[in-house]
Amino acid sequence: MKKSSRRKFTGLLYLMPWMIGILVFVVYPFGTSLYYSFTDYSMLSEPNFVGFANYRKMFFDDPVFWTSLKATVKFVFLNVPLKMIFALFIAYIMNAKLKGIGFFRTAYYIPSVLGANVAIAVLWQFLFKNDGLINMVLQAIGLNGVNWFSNPTAAMFMLVILRVWQFGSAMVIFLNALAEIPQELYEAASMDGASKVRQFFSVTLPQLTPIIFFNLILQLVQAFQEFDGPYLITGGGPSRQTYLLPMYIYDSAFGRYQMGYSSALSWILFIMIMIFTAVLFKSSKHWVFYADGGK
Repeated sequence: MKKSSRRKFTGLLYLMPWMIGILVFVVYPFGTSLYYSFTDYSMLSEPNFVGFANYRKMFFDDPVFWTSLKATVKFVFLNVPLKMIFALFIAYIMNAKLKGIGFFRTAYYIPSVLGANVAIAVLWQFLFKNDGLINMVLQAIGLNGVNWFSNPTAAMFMLVILRVWQFGSAMVIFLNALAEIPQELYEAASMDGASKVRQFFSVTLPQLTPIIFFNLILQLVQAFQEFDGPYLITGGGPSRQTYLLPMYIYDSAFGRYQMGYSSALSWILFIMIMIFTAVLFKSSKHWVFYADGGK
C-alpha cells in the first residue's frame, strides 16, 4: 500500500467512530421519525401507514396543538430578545479591566451550568409562590403580590425570567468577542468626541454583529426546544398557557404512546426552527458586518 493511500485509510479509520455515531444517533432517528410521522405507530403495535392523517388531525382537529404552538412562539419572542440584551449588557460590564473581575464572570456563568434541574425548579417555585420572596419584595415596595402560577401572563413571564437568568453561555461568547475589538477604533472615536454611549452604538455593536447573529441562532434553537422549565415548574399550566410544543411532543409519545403523532409534531417543530433560522440568515446581509467590510 502506498504511503498516501495508507494515510487516507488511517484518516478514515479515525473518522469511523464519528461517522458511526452520526449514522446511529442522528441519521437513523431522523429518517425513522419521518417515517413514523406518516403512521399510527403507538409503541404497542406495528406501525400502519396512514399518509397525512397525523398532520390533518394536527392542523384541523387538535386545539391543543394550536394552544401549545401559540405558547411556544410567545415564549421564543419574549425569551430570546431579553436574554440577548441582558447577556450583552452584563458582558459589556464584565469586559472592564478591574481587579477580581474573573470571580464575577464565573459567578454570572454559574446559573447556566445549573440549568433548569429539579433543584432550580424547587427554588423557582419557592421564590414565586403566593407568600414567596418575590411577592414579599413587591409588597414591601407598595405593590400587590402576583399569583404567578394561576395567571397565564405571569406564569409565562416567570418561565422567561428563568431562561433570561441563565444567560451565562451567551455572555461568555459576547465577552470573548468584546475582547477582540481593536482598541484603536475606540481611540479614534474618542478623538472625534464620541461619548461612551455613542461609541457603544457606533463601534461596539457593528463590530459585534457577527457574534450577535451567531448567538441569536443558538438562542432561537434552544428556546424552541425548551422543556425543563415548563415541565418542572408550571406543568404547562394554567390552562395550558405554558404548555410548549416540546412538552406536547413528550406527552404524546410517552404519556399516550402516540409515537406516530408525536413524530409528526416533532417535524412541525423542526420545520418551524428551520423557517425562523432561514429568515435570520436571509436578513443577516442587511445588518451583519464583518471585519473585512463585507456583509
